[in-house]
Amino acid sequence: MSISCLIVDDEPLARSLMTDYVKKVPYLSLLDACSSPLAAIEILRKTPVDLLFLDIQMPEITGISLLKALQKKPMVILTTAYSEYALEGYELDVIDYLLKPITFERFLRAAEKANQRITVSTASAIATSETKAPDPAQPFVFVKDGTKLVKVRWDDILYVEGLKDYVTIHTKQQRVVTLQRLKSLEEQLPSDKFIRIHHSYIVAVDAIDVIHKGEVQIGSATIPISDTYRKAFKDFTDKNQMQ
Repeated sequence: MSISCLIVDDEPLARSLMTDYVKKVPYLSLLDACSSPLAAIEILRKTPVDLLFLDIQMPEITGISLLKALQKKPMVILTTAYSEYALEGYELDVIDYLLKPITFERFLRAAEKANQRITVSTASAIATSETKAPDPAQPFVFVKDGTKLVKVRWDDILYVEGLKDYVTIHTKQQRVVTLQRLKSLEEQLPSDKFIRIHHSYIVAVDAIDVIHKGEVQIGSATIPISDTYRKAFKDFTDKNQMQ
C-alpha cells in the first residue's frame, strides 16, 4: 500500500532532507515538496493526499493555521524547531510531532504510525463493505500488529487494555498490540458482549470469572473497576444476577 505525501516547509535544506527521508521508505510516495502553505493549498484542492509533512513557522500563514483552514484534512505529521506547539498539534489530531533536527530513525517511527493508521482504516472499511453477511456467531475485526494484519474474533477476546495511542487485545491464544485508541475500538465492539469497567480496560462479559471488591477476575488477570464505570457495571451485574 502506497501512502501519498506532501512536504510543506519554507527552508530549502529541511525540504531536501525530508524529501530524502520519504524516498527511503518503500511505502511512502512523494507528490511534491512546497515552500509555501498557499502552494500546498492549491495542490490539496486538486490532488488527494494521504499524509502531510507540515512545518509550523512559515511566511504568509503558519502550518497550524493551514491545518485549521483545511476542510478535508489528510493525516498530518508536524515538523518544527519549536516544542511549544506540541499540545496544540495533538489537539488537532496530528499523527506525530517531529522536532528539528530530525533524524531518520525518528522520521521512520512517525511514518510507521501513519502507515498503521491507514492500514487499520483500510482493513476496517474492507470488513464493513463485504457483500456477504458475516457469521453472527463469529464477528471479527482486523487489527495491525507490527507489520501484519491480524484477524481477531470477538469470541476469542478476554479483555482489552488501553495505553495512550495503543491497545493490547488479550485473547485466548495471544496478545495483539495495535496503534489505536481504546475509545475507537470500543465503538466497534458489540455492546452485548463487552463492557468497559475502567478508563484503560474493556472486558468480555463471558470471560469474567469472579467479581469481588471492585475488581474483576479473568483467568489469572485482576482488573480494577474504576469509579467512573462502577455504577454502569453494577447495573449490568444486577440485571444479570440469579435471584
